[in-house]
Amino acid sequence: MSGIITRFAPSPTGYLHIGNLRTALFNYLIARKSGGQFILRLDDTDQERSKQEYIDGIQQDLEWLGLGWDRIEQQSKRLERYQAAADQMRADGRFYECFETPTELDLKRKKQLNMGRPPVYDRAALGLDEAAKAKLREERAGYWRFLLDQARIEWEDGILGPLSIDAASVSDPVLIRADGQVLYTLASVVDDMEMGVTHIVRGSDHVTNTATQIQIIQALGGTPPDFAHHSLLTGAQGEALSKRLGTLSLRDLRAQGVTPAALLSLMARLGSNQPVELRLTLDEIADGFDLAQFGAAPTKFDPEDLWPLTRADLQGRPYAAVADQIAALGVPEALAPQFWDVARENIGTLEDLGAWWALCRDGAEPVIAPEDAEFVAQALDLLPPPPYGAEAWKDWTGAVKAATGRKGKGLFMPLRLALTGQAQGPDMGALMPLLQRVRAKG
Repeated sequence: MSGIITRFAPSPTGYLHIGNLRTALFNYLIARKSGGQFILRLDDTDQERSKQEYIDGIQQDLEWLGLGWDRIEQQSKRLERYQAAADQMRADGRFYECFETPTELDLKRKKQLNMGRPPVYDRAALGLDEAAKAKLREERAGYWRFLLDQARIEWEDGILGPLSIDAASVSDPVLIRADGQVLYTLASVVDDMEMGVTHIVRGSDHVTNTATQIQIIQALGGTPPDFAHHSLLTGAQGEALSKRLGTLSLRDLRAQGVTPAALLSLMARLGSNQPVELRLTLDEIADGFDLAQFGAAPTKFDPEDLWPLTRADLQGRPYAAVADQIAALGVPEALAPQFWDVARENIGTLEDLGAWWALCRDGAEPVIAPEDAEFVAQALDLLPPPPYGAEAWKDWTGAVKAATGRKGKGLFMPLRLALTGQAQGPDMGALMPLLQRVRAKG
């Protein structure tokens, strides 16, 4: 697998979402495992919809995840290369001009479907002579299609296995629009050839597109790379994710507190025959990654699966890894390591640290059941003011037990609720030395 060159080619017309990440990660991992190259290629030929903020966002998201690229390319800077390829195909008789409007094409499709035929372009434009073309050009701009060789197109897919598509069942693809915009299919082929891309991993919705690209590559004198098509993601119940992808952008998941290790660990194994386990580095994630272990069936993605991994990632971090965040909360330096040890087992995201420090600093609104009010009042009379030492909880509960006769849950739970307002949380013996104030004492 040495010398593998892969690419990730997002359109900067929006922010990266979870589906984009799957493609980027697969291409990154196979290049990394072989010591090859990973190219970030911005498909920005649509100048109206491509925006610099999305270009910046794509790079920021990849950097946040640690998916560094070896080079970056922009298709908008390579337009002359696509025109040269178009000129070559015109000269070779593989590129032809068409003039049908979208409405006319839609009528043709409907007529074919009504007759029980596949809605494939009928190549009517091939029958136009120069005079007819010249007349049509006066009315409207022409667009350009690639003339497929109507034979079977076959390849060995890295995930789906042997694939075969009858080119006669596919419309000749439009490669240049009437407004002159070069479309993805042409730009991608030219770039893949000239950048030496050897392996392409992308979604299974590209299978038909791959078939036509194989012929275009061959028409331009190139050798097709190895293709692999991963399954598409669905929601947890198997529903289409397309309408929810906007809420599953990487920047939103990041803002919610998901960690890179959690996201990468899930996406590198989801849909494979390997278990999803937290892996803290890209080297660990790459170890054992194999496209052949992924299946063709749609892959269910549930964002909730990210939270146990995120918790495990955070809870395993040493104090040094979170010292800056803890300092930013205003935790005194002398208490900070102890605060992390106490709070770490009780957070889902780093944002949760703020609430725990607020509790330690300001005290909590006490929760006292009516039947425990007298007991709690008696217990609080036995509680000295802060600061508290390491034995404070043990000493206090021992004194309360001796004075009231209560024990077990009936002793400890009302006292926890009075001090923290919560039925669950850190070990009280460890928490009490951090308490700056007990609100229940007034």
